[in-house]
Amino acid sequence: MHALRGLAQVVFLDNAWSGAVFCLALLTADWRSGVYGLGGAALGTGAARLLGVARDRVGAGLEGFNSCLTALSFAAFLDGGRPATALLAAMACLVVTVVTAAAVRVLRVWDLPTLTLPFCLLASSVTIAAPAFQRIWPHGASLAALPPATSGPTVLRPNDLGGAFLRNISQIFFMDQWYVGALLLAGLFLASRAAGWVACCGSATGILTAWALGAPTARIADGTMGYNAVLVALALCGVFLTATRATLLYALLGAATATALTPAVAALLAPSGGHPFTWPFVLTALGFLTAARSFPRITEAFEARAV
Repeated sequence: MHALRGLAQVVFLDNAWSGAVFCLALLTADWRSGVYGLGGAALGTGAARLLGVARDRVGAGLEGFNSCLTALSFAAFLDGGRPATALLAAMACLVVTVVTAAAVRVLRVWDLPTLTLPFCLLASSVTIAAPAFQRIWPHGASLAALPPATSGPTVLRPNDLGGAFLRNISQIFFMDQWYVGALLLAGLFLASRAAGWVACCGSATGILTAWALGAPTARIADGTMGYNAVLVALALCGVFLTATRATLLYALLGAATATALTPAVAALLAPSGGHPFTWPFVLTALGFLTAARSFPRITEAFEARAV
């Protein structure tokens, strides 16, 4: 049950049933994705228990979501079908538990949550270093390259909008299938209708922002421009800030910011072969949470929650 809560905590839910729906969503895309996701959450949770992490954190799944994302990212970017990838993912899930503990200690000074910072740090380090190790790199030549200028049509058709809306949610778990996004959204509504609607608003904001800035249709439709917007919206409206009209507007501003920040982070990491992962979400959410204390209407809604 703790492992299922770890899956659910990727989108801030302490609900094992939602975690089960998320696991089913991953399995519908590829059985390996389900194994990596649930296995990663279980390894991170188990390592935290063995190391004596507080029971309330372990029980709520707070020690499983970074390891879940770590395992899934390795499966997505280092070929999940290779035994070497599975072994590396298992080791990384143990290491990310240590990184999480360090991040919790550091960010506690400013009363800020860790979010997916431990996952971002570890996944970025491994994927950038991977081409130097032949046994774990499946692509031959390095993928590092200078980012090219964007190109392609920018007209959004109805099927593009529908696909983007759901893929903005599925890409949180590195899945590009629209039906995975639909199942994940159902899992959100199962735990909280408010969280489900906030995720919908975040996804719509990501689409609108990317389109208004002239992002290519293909980038919008595949969900890679908008998944950080969904996470920011959830974090700033209902998780770390109480859901009110003021915080919803604040969260949607954050969602738009994360969308604009996504290609910037991708461009910064591309020359080293890195990926944006959830860095735009982490940077935006931490910045907006820090700034919220200067805004009385937002500060009144502040909820301390260590994630």
